[in-house]
Amino acid sequence: MAFDAFFLSAVLREVEDRCLGGRVEKIHQPSRDTLILHLRCREGREKLLFAANPTAPRLHLTQSSPENPPEPPMFCMLLRKHLLGARLAEITQPPMERAASFVFDCTDEMGFPVRKTLVAELMGRTCNLYLLSPEGRILDCLRRVGLDETAKRPALPGLLYQQPEPVAKLDPRQDLDYEELLRRPGADLLADRLMDTLGGLSPLVCREAALYAAGAADARIGGLDIRAAAEKLGLFFREHLTHPAPYSYCLSDGTPKQYAFCPLRQYGQSREEDSFAALLDRYYTLRDRKDAMRQKGQGIRKTVQSLTARLTRKIAVQEKELAKTYDRDRLRQFGDILTANLHRIEKGQTEAVCQDFYDENMAQVTIPISPTLSPQQNAAKYYKDYARMKTAQKELTHQLELGRQELDYLKSVLEELDRAGTEAELEEIRRELQDGGYLRPDAGKKRVKQSKLPPLRFESTDGFPIYVGRNNRQNEELTFRLARKDDIWCHASKVHGSHVIISCGGATPPDDTITQAAQLAAHYAETTGGQNIPVDVTTVKQVKKIPNGKPGMVIYHTYRTVICNPYPGIVVDPLNAEKKDAQ
Repeated sequence: MAFDAFFLSAVLREVEDRCLGGRVEKIHQPSRDTLILHLRCREGREKLLFAANPTAPRLHLTQSSPENPPEPPMFCMLLRKHLLGARLAEITQPPMERAASFVFDCTDEMGFPVRKTLVAELMGRTCNLYLLSPEGRILDCLRRVGLDETAKRPALPGLLYQQPEPVAKLDPRQDLDYEELLRRPGADLLADRLMDTLGGLSPLVCREAALYAAGAADARIGGLDIRAAAEKLGLFFREHLTHPAPYSYCLSDGTPKQYAFCPLRQYGQSREEDSFAALLDRYYTLRDRKDAMRQKGQGIRKTVQSLTARLTRKIAVQEKELAKTYDRDRLRQFGDILTANLHRIEKGQTEAVCQDFYDENMAQVTIPISPTLSPQQNAAKYYKDYARMKTAQKELTHQLELGRQELDYLKSVLEELDRAGTEAELEEIRRELQDGGYLRPDAGKKRVKQSKLPPLRFESTDGFPIYVGRNNRQNEELTFRLARKDDIWCHASKVHGSHVIISCGGATPPDDTITQAAQLAAHYAETTGGQNIPVDVTTVKQVKKIPNGKPGMVIYHTYRTVICNPYPGIVVDPLNAEKKDAQ
């Protein structure tokens, strides 16, 4: 991601257009690093979010409404005291710096007009928010920095606010001599040279500039046509710094992975968003939701991973034991040879040397025997060991089949946890594991009957409903209870994933509908992100539940396989579209 100084400049222009002159109605601090100002503006109400989080610093307008703590933090109370009812009068930004000052027209305790400033510094580990008096003194700040020798810029109430040190690099908005810049000594990689000499740019944007100017994000200056590359660099920065636009690169599941104020050609394909606010809101809302779901499901995941590891070790031991049973015929042969040579063996011997009549050359064979047993008992022991190995092979084969099925099931649960997007889906997975005996029921907690979560419903471009199971229990219910025998069933081949049903209603769906259902099956499987995914397609009547198998485990023999790419956006989800838009 590229929340650099010029991305911030574009965001501030958007905030200025929509919020300048707006009055502060509410102030909330939902978390330690996040502050939200509710502004009443000319064209309606806006929410301005400040995130002074060192791992994800940002500033933008938002539509989200995070939950607030029962008691507002002290910094939030201070801001309410000074800024409630104030009017946003001015927004400024230091050149090429990830910082911004918001000047508010306020009134002091005596009712006289004054100006107070909220400064947002979004520079990595030094992220901070400051509230300044009209004289520029710090009234308070989000993170206080003491007066010690290591503090370059102390931040304590009563001290004068110190601006960040000016960026000692060239400003790419100016008319620079890029040819001279490329000819001077420095880093050989073009992106590194731009990063070292130009201010306000992120590494991501520098790689984009190198790709545009030299044809490769990792292009080296040595061997370049310097004059041609310099001309392209000037054109790139003039175009995108003068007319920045919100671009994002998304994964196959629609999750934004990178963003910048210019197209992201190094990833092959990027798309332009409606606004910088919408881009950042979507990016961080989805990211925060995924992080929250990952944390909430961590306990279940840890338990399932532990069970998976234990079962994997058990299967490995059983496979070694099974391999030993493959040579059991030799035990029976030793018993036969000893039986034929009982007259030559005396009690007390530790081995018997006999002719091996199972060998075509009748070679001598040395057979270990117990000195405490009679010759007849030694022969009987070999027959007994043979019978034990024969029984062991049968039982181990059965146990391995059960163990592999169970391991396959647990891996499918891990895949479900990766795809779970709501607490309701997590709760269904938890109940499934509790019913299977993998998790203990919540002690002392009365189990509340919850309404079943419906399968995902989509609609093909030909108007056929397509249903997708969210988890193993839904897969089983969808295939064996809700679907008709003549409906079409799709599943990614030989991997864990959702059952996908085309509800045909007695009709034959067109090829486009089958392709779209197969693309959904490829998307809702552990192959997400891959290309050319094989998907098995058959009718529901060909799918059978494995006897005594785990939920969602099925077998089928009559099918055809289609090759497709995961692409969830090809179909419309009329039931969930409104909910998705709201999110």
